[in-house]
Amino acid sequence: MPAPPEPSPGCPGSPASPVSTAEGLRFAFGTLTALPVAVTRWDRPAARAGMLCAPVVGLVVGALAAGVGLLLLLLGAGALLAAVASVAVPAVLTRGLHLDGLADTADGLGSAKPAGDALRIMKQSDIGPFGVLTLVLVLLAQVAALAQAYGHGGARGALAAVVAAVAARLALTVAARHGVPSARPEGLGAAVAEVVPTAAAVGAVLVVTALAAAGGAFLGAYDVLRAVLAVVAAVAVAELLLRHCVRRFGGVTGDVFGGLAETAATTALVVSSLG
Repeated sequence: MPAPPEPSPGCPGSPASPVSTAEGLRFAFGTLTALPVAVTRWDRPAARAGMLCAPVVGLVVGALAAGVGLLLLLLGAGALLAAVASVAVPAVLTRGLHLDGLADTADGLGSAKPAGDALRIMKQSDIGPFGVLTLVLVLLAQVAALAQAYGHGGARGALAAVVAAVAARLALTVAARHGVPSARPEGLGAAVAEVVPTAAAVGAVLVVTALAAAGGAFLGAYDVLRAVLAVVAAVAVAELLLRHCVRRFGGVTGDVFGGLAETAATTALVVSSLG
């Protein structure tokens, strides 16, 4: 993910300056997507609002991914091609930054080196064998799971794509909570680390879970359960990865955030494909 300027305590981004919803959304879309959104505030209050708005970014990304998949199905394409397209849309909308973060995190964890050396490996521009293998397996899992969901109907596949995208960004909100430090003094990880109050992170999980249940209700009772389990499992698996990264690296980085997003998305898609 792109490294923003360091948050400034000065005006207009001072802690005393209230953050509007528009500024929070600008921060979220400007840092979590490649959409041409101008971020006007880089201070901690803006980062807090932006990370709390992260699931909204997921909703937009997921809706676009589902829309492309449904369009291909409407034109006569099979479930597999629709799944490939739906997986490609989030990658395009982030310029592959979350996937790159996943690969770098895998290389850092797989190196088995001390935290400082692992962080240097993650910062290198090339991708090592652990990163390549992780990317291949994750993308195959996402496509296979989404193809399975589309195979049960366009509506189920579309719901899976949206839930996965929202859950991926929800994992970022949770990872930016108080008590999860940054591994580096600079970069996006430092800009958003510990900006979200724990209670607000829990609230975001509850809201997203409720909305996923509401989306599943349009398809049936079992789809309500599946959507809820997809969100809960995505957050839980991402939390396990987050804790491991904090132990290994001493905190979070922009790469770790990308890895968490892809891990949560994959988990949600796998759960959505079951049954």
